[in-house]
Amino acid sequence: MSSAGQFRFLNLIKPMMCVLPEVQSPDRRIPFKEKILWTSISLFVFLVCCQIPLYGIMTSKSADPFYWMRVILASNRGTLMELGISPVITSGMVM
Repeated sequence: MSSAGQFRFLNLIKPMMCVLPEVQSPDRRIPFKEKILWTSISLFVFLVCCQIPLYGIMTSKSADPFYWMRVILASNRGTLMELGISPVITSGMVM
C-alpha cells in the first residue's frame, strides 16, 4: 500500500520527456515597450481582418446564430475572421 501512495503521473511520463519539444528561455530580457508594440500590432491586424469582407460572400438579412459571438469579437458577418484558424492549419499542412 505504501508503494501505491508514491506513484506519480510524472514518473509515468518521464521516459517520454526526451522526445517532447521544449521552449528555450529568451536570450535577453524583452522590454515592456516592445511587448506593448507587438501586442498593438497583433490587435491592429485582428481588427483589420474583422472588417475585410470575403470575396463572393453575399450578406443576407436572415437570422445570425453567431450574433453575440460577433459582438464580443468585434467582427462582421462574412469577413476574414469568420474563417477562423482553418486557413492557418491548412497552410501549415501544405508546407
